[in-house]
Amino acid sequence: MNLPELAAFLKTRRDRIRPDAVGLPAGPRRRVPGLRREEVAQLAGLSADYYTELERGRGAQPSAQTLAALARALRLTTDERDHLFHLAERPVPPSAHGSAAPVQPALLGLLDRLTTTRAQVISDLHETLAQNEPAAALLGRPPAVRGPARSFVFRWFTDPRARGIYPPEDHPHHSRVFVSDLQAVAGQRGRDTEVARMVAHLRPESAEFAALWDAHDVAFRRTDHKRIVHPSLGVIELDCHCLFSEDGRQRLLWFSAAPGTEGAEQLELLSVIGTQDMTAR
Repeated sequence: MNLPELAAFLKTRRDRIRPDAVGLPAGPRRRVPGLRREEVAQLAGLSADYYTELERGRGAQPSAQTLAALARALRLTTDERDHLFHLAERPVPPSAHGSAAPVQPALLGLLDRLTTTRAQVISDLHETLAQNEPAAALLGRPPAVRGPARSFVFRWFTDPRARGIYPPEDHPHHSRVFVSDLQAVAGQRGRDTEVARMVAHLRPESAEFAALWDAHDVAFRRTDHKRIVHPSLGVIELDCHCLFSEDGRQRLLWFSAAPGTEGAEQLELLSVIGTQDMTAR
């Protein structure tokens, strides 16, 4: 691994990003042209010490998941993302989708501007690609897992803990929505091995999934009314809106509540409480 070149590349990419472009305050005493090291670490979900060691040309070889997180935090283009993987001597992700793909610029630009709205970008397989702080406070941060478990749909049918974010009486509705959405994605992708592998894994794991899949209901999830179970505020009723990227591989989700409702009051209170330690999306 070319540690000096990797360190230099990270620093130059960090220096070019204005704080306000990623939803961070510039502050009156900023002494660097772009982001601070600890800010990059925060955006990538890494410890400040770990990222600092990378920029100093030291530390352990970063994993592909870490490199993908850094590519998103530093707003790298596809060519820059590939270069980062080459410097770290990691295989460049073969596809332009999934959790290792860079967030599409149009969606990322919108996410950066939604500083007070709970919003995140997900893949079409419901992998969280980017998330702002208000969304993390509402939904919790996604767990640090690899493989199919990166998908919230996969965890929904294989890990009972994932369902804790919704009231039990709402589970059948969400199961139907997730499976009909996945059917639509499978049709859109065509002969795609990633979807086929997920379905092949889920069918024997979950009788509920198998029955819903065999029903062949098809519908992209564009809007939904949700009841989110928050550890401090209880059940929060809100609306989930979805904006698709041009190729359909990524989606910007944002959550809102009608003014004057209890949900709107709870969201205001959540702005004060801040991020909770949750593991579901």
